Amino acid sequence: MALAFSSSPAIHGSLSSSHEQSKVGSQFGSFQHLDRPHILSSSLNVSRSRSAAVKPLNAAEPKRNNSIVPSAATIVAPEVGDKVEEEDYEKLAKELENASPLEIMDKALAKFGNDIAIAFSGAEDVALIEYARLTGRPFRVFSLDTGRLNPETYKFFDTVERHYGIHIEYMFPDAVEVQALVRSKGLFSFYEDGHQECCRVRKVRPLRRALKGLRAWITGQRKDQSPGTRSEVPVVQVDPAFEGLDGGLGSLVKWNPVANVDGKDIWNFLRAMNVPVNLLHSQGYVSIGCEPCTRPVLPGQHEREGRWWWEDARAKECGLHKGNLKQDTLNGNGNGAVHANGSTTVADIFDTKNIVSLSRPGIENLLKLDDRREPWLVVLYAPWCQFCQAMEGSYVELAEKLAGSGVKVSKFRADGDQKTFAQKELQLGSFPTILFFPKNSTRPIKYPTENRDVDSLMAFVNALR
Repeated sequence: MALAFSSSPAIHGSLSSSHEQSKVGSQFGSFQHLDRPHILSSSLNVSRSRSAAVKPLNAAEPKRNNSIVPSAATIVAPEVGDKVEEEDYEKLAKELENASPLEIMDKALAKFGNDIAIAFSGAEDVALIEYARLTGRPFRVFSLDTGRLNPETYKFFDTVERHYGIHIEYMFPDAVEVQALVRSKGLFSFYEDGHQECCRVRKVRPLRRALKGLRAWITGQRKDQSPGTRSEVPVVQVDPAFEGLDGGLGSLVKWNPVANVDGKDIWNFLRAMNVPVNLLHSQGYVSIGCEPCTRPVLPGQHEREGRWWWEDARAKECGLHKGNLKQDTLNGNGNGAVHANGSTTVADIFDTKNIVSLSRPGIENLLKLDDRREPWLVVLYAPWCQFCQAMEGSYVELAEKLAGSGVKVSKFRADGDQKTFAQKELQLGSFPTILFFPKNSTRPIKYPTENRDVDSLMAFVNALR
């Protein structure tokens, strides 16, 4: 079991008196594995079986340079009984609503001892590790290695381990499941049918195994991260989606110490404490996940727009925090009031005299024609999709420029009841999808890039008409 021990003489006030007695000067303690008894204090009594599910490390692991790790850990992890005392976590969340992240972190570590761990993604949630260090209490850190992270993230993991003198407990996906997914659907199936299946194999199931060895976990969720799914995240809650050590719903507690902290304040804290950060942040990345599903964001864009950018930006969860998703999000598109057919009550877009609105029979007829009088440009869209909304100006301007040119510019709403048809017959992968129907061909040509400015769209049309 990987334990990370640290103590700080500078922390006073909110920490308990018993905690004050445990401080051991300015030296930060650290850990080694239980098969390295010369490192651990003999007074440390930890049950190996209780956290076996979060122990990917073993005796065969290559040893680190011992100069990285202080000579001994002298703080004993608090003992936790077989059953954690029942508590009203809704009431506790209200009591801690105005508490600092440091106070919340200290409360979590004091209450659960060795049965709690920090979930670290390799991004700005390194702040959680710094807060844990500042409490002076022992803490554990685990991370999910999906096999598809950026090289910078792997280097950052190593930097964090060396900076804090800890070993991160890595969880890996099941090799057989990954092999089956890739062999059957390829390496990039998530671009076509959504990220949920890949995330389920590479992230959710490894997380489930990790959490089965814990009674509580600590996340870096913030309310400002995702307006559609995290705006109501409490600082502590009974986990609504995963099970803990004792089994069954309600057996796991989830702590979110920075839930009420703005992203800019997290960064101010990291700079003030001289905490190492992922090099990807200096390249425009804000929210960081797997390499194929993460990209930099532009100034003014929301941080989650860099994740799964081909999907709806308001409901972006990989499954690790699926308890945040409300029922209307699960049943529909997650973008407002959802009708029975899966469409939403938002205003239509691309509404101009130069853009023809096609019905289902209209686009079916267009598909059947093999000798059209003029070429057609069609956007498959959903009015709630912010990427469709973002290209509205460009598409309207394009329609104005093509007016009278012999190219018909049109739109087809492809969400709700029409989505299955559009996926099967119209090459719909994500919104928006743009198709060009040539004069003398039945098969439409799909616009291949995400550059949806007027010049790029015009170049596409001119190359084909």
